[in-house]
Amino acid sequence: MEKIEKAKLALLAMQRYSWEQGTAMQAFLEAGDDEVVIAMAKEAAYRQIADGRLASIGAEGAVTDPCVNGEGLIYAYKLTGEEDLGKAQEKSLIWALKKAPRSQDGIIYHIDSAPQIWADSMYMLPPYLAASGEYEEAVKQIRGYLKALYDKESGLMSHMWDDEKKTYLRKEHWGVGNGWTLAGITRVIEKLPPRMEKEKEELILVVREIIQGLLHWMRDDGLFHDVVDDAETFVEVNCSQMLAYTLFRGMKAGWLPEEYLDKAELARHAANECLDEYGLVHPVCGAPSFDKPGTAPEGNAFYILMEAAAKDYYQK
Repeated sequence: MEKIEKAKLALLAMQRYSWEQGTAMQAFLEAGDDEVVIAMAKEAAYRQIADGRLASIGAEGAVTDPCVNGEGLIYAYKLTGEEDLGKAQEKSLIWALKKAPRSQDGIIYHIDSAPQIWADSMYMLPPYLAASGEYEEAVKQIRGYLKALYDKESGLMSHMWDDEKKTYLRKEHWGVGNGWTLAGITRVIEKLPPRMEKEKEELILVVREIIQGLLHWMRDDGLFHDVVDDAETFVEVNCSQMLAYTLFRGMKAGWLPEEYLDKAELARHAANECLDEYGLVHPVCGAPSFDKPGTAPEGNAFYILMEAAAKDYYQK
C-alpha cells in the first residue's frame, strides 16, 4: 500500500472532534476522494446541534472549529443535491454570521465560554466564509485575528489573546498555530474574486512575512520546535507539513516565487520520514492535549493536504 493510502486509512481510524472531522474532510476533498467527503459530510450534518454547529461531540464549547466542516458540506451538496446537506450548511453559515459570540468589532471568538481569539481560528473560519461567498467577512475576520495575534517584530503569530483583559493568554509562537494561519489564509487567497485583488495582495504579503518568520527557525532536518523560537520545546513535524502545503499552493498559483521549492521539499521529506508503517504521522502535537509529541488527526490530514498540494504543483 502506498504511503498516502496508509495515511488516509490511519486518519479514518482516528477519533475526531469537530475541527478534526472538518480538517480531515478537507484533506480528502483536496485529494479527490469524493465518496469519502460525502460520507464525512453526512456525519458532520448528522451531528449538527440546534444552533448550527456541525460535527459536535460532547460538551466541546467550540465556536469556530465546527465551521471547518462547511466547505466539505458545500462540496458534498453540489455533488449529491441532497437537501439535508444543503440545509445543514445553511444553518452552519447562520451560526457563523449571526449567532457566534464575537468582539465589539465583530471578530468571532474561538470558544463560547470566554472572549478568546486563537490562531487556530484562521483555518477553521475564514476559508469557509470565502467558500460560502462571504468574501468581505472572511477578510474582516483575518484582519481581526492578525490585529490580536500577529507579532510584527518576529513575523510570527502568537497563539491566544484574551479580548476582555486585552492581554495574551499564550504569547508564544506556536508552530502549529502559525501553520493554521498560513494554510487558512492560503485557502482564502485562492477563493477571493478578481474584484478583491487589493485584499488578495494584502493577504499574500502577510503569508510571505510569516513564511520568512518560520524559515528563520526551520531546523536543518526540515522540522520545527513546538514553539518555533524555543529550542527547549519538543520537535514536531506538523508545522513543516503546513508550511509545505502553503508553499506548494502559493507556487502553483504563482503568488509565491519558485525559490521556495527547496524549502518545500525539505519539509516534505521530513514529513515522509515521520510517517510510520501504519500510516501514522509522528511526532506532531499529540491529541488530545497537544502539549507533548504524539499523533493527531490534524497531523495525518496535513500530510494528505501537503501531498495533494505537491501533486498539483508538479502537474502544472
